[in-house]
Amino acid sequence: MTNFTRKLNFAIVLIFLIIISLVVLYPLVYVLSAAVSPGSSIATLSIAPFADGFTLDHFRFLFFESNYPIWFRNTLFIAVTTSLGTVIIASLGAYIFSRFRFAFKKGMLLSMLILQIFPSFVGMIAVFIVVLRIGLFDNLWGLILVYLAMNIPFNVWLVKGYMDTIPKSMDEAARIDGASHFRTWLTIIMPIAKPIITFLAITSFVAPWMDFIFPNLLLRSPENQTLALGLFTFVLDDTRNEFTRFAAGSVTVAIPFIIAFVLTQKMLLKTLGGAVKE
Repeated sequence: MTNFTRKLNFAIVLIFLIIISLVVLYPLVYVLSAAVSPGSSIATLSIAPFADGFTLDHFRFLFFESNYPIWFRNTLFIAVTTSLGTVIIASLGAYIFSRFRFAFKKGMLLSMLILQIFPSFVGMIAVFIVVLRIGLFDNLWGLILVYLAMNIPFNVWLVKGYMDTIPKSMDEAARIDGASHFRTWLTIIMPIAKPIITFLAITSFVAPWMDFIFPNLLLRSPENQTLALGLFTFVLDDTRNEFTRFAAGSVTVAIPFIIAFVLTQKMLLKTLGGAVKE
């Protein structure tokens, strides 16, 4: 292969990657541009990002003239509680399935796997009835309970697979030193399984953060609205087409994800590897 051919191939690949990057990044840049553009309707915005001027009025409206702080507080409470609950319950369940032998163990694991085959919206009517009957309709705790129920089966499998790679000799050494099973899980297994636990915490946080379907199903009161429900009211119909305010809300919603990714990217990469080997 001649030097000219190599340079031509490199130029073609580079141009292709640049085009792909522009296609992927343009919607994100356009939303950011809309968030700081004057006006409200998407029809009045230029297709060229940042060509309509600059303003922070939409962000001031969100934080001082709308219920955005309430939406943010509710969503943060739901997401953090769901994440913590999922980490604790799934890791404890995974430890039990990974370390103990008991009757119906394989059957229970198989049943949890089968539950994940069906999409969550298949049981929406059943979820609505159950939450209504237990008195948690239009309650943030009812929504948290639903998220926990959806998260546990698959995540038990996920964490169990990681814990299976941790040598059982560590458990045995801890038991010889007098540690209980709970202390072994908390002080030995959890620190070693930190990469998969971090991954589990982030994914369990992300899922309810911008979910629209179940909050729309289970929440009714304005004071219980989440970010997804609240922001959707800005573009609900033709009578209220406040796309720029919706874009500003979308930008602020993305900030926690960016911060979380920057802080945990190294830990997330470790989940691609195994744990401690014998």
